[in-house]
Amino acid sequence: MTALRILLAVLAACFAGLIVRAVLAGDFWAAGAWLTTDPWGIVTLADLYLGFLLSSVVIVAAERNWRAALWIAPIPFLGNIWTIVWFILRFPALLARIHAPKA
Repeated sequence: MTALRILLAVLAACFAGLIVRAVLAGDFWAAGAWLTTDPWGIVTLADLYLGFLLSSVVIVAAERNWRAALWIAPIPFLGNIWTIVWFILRFPALLARIHAPKA
């Protein structure tokens, strides 16, 4: 379990590095214009936001309280980096719930 959490953290750090590289070297507005006009760009955006929705559903199911809103609200802005942070922090509790004996 700890190994998976470390792997997620390493992947998040690599992804954050890609984001920093893109911010420093890329043209955000040109890329956004391409994404919203090209059919594959639209598919990519739809896939991204479907993933955000799925992550939000998992967070709501796991948190079961008002804290879910605090975790979900930043997802459209921070993306899957934020989702990975949630998984790293909550993974042990998620596994415990999944593997809990049924009554």
